[in-house]
Amino acid sequence: MQLQYLDQYVVTAIWIVLLPVGGYAFLHALRQRADAFTAAGKLTKNAWLGITGVALLLLVITKGPLSGGAMFWLASVVAVMVYLVDVKPAVVEVQGGGPRW
Repeated sequence: MQLQYLDQYVVTAIWIVLLPVGGYAFLHALRQRADAFTAAGKLTKNAWLGITGVALLLLVITKGPLSGGAMFWLASVVAVMVYLVDVKPAVVEVQGGGPRW
């Protein structure tokens, strides 16, 4: 392993970790009740399915920020993180609060 390629190794590792995270966000949105999204004051279930689905697709296609699609990759990461940090807890709380994957 050469240190001159360390940034590529780190970015590739982040990309590999983010692929299942994006898949988890999409599957979580898919498994939730549609009324829970609006009850939590968030966008509709279909909107979040579209956002997380396109984000997952872009994460797969762009293959990380070093492949030329850095802006799309970053937008995908932000979309997935917004879902996991903001939308998912609100939807779970509306549905009864227990751990739901």
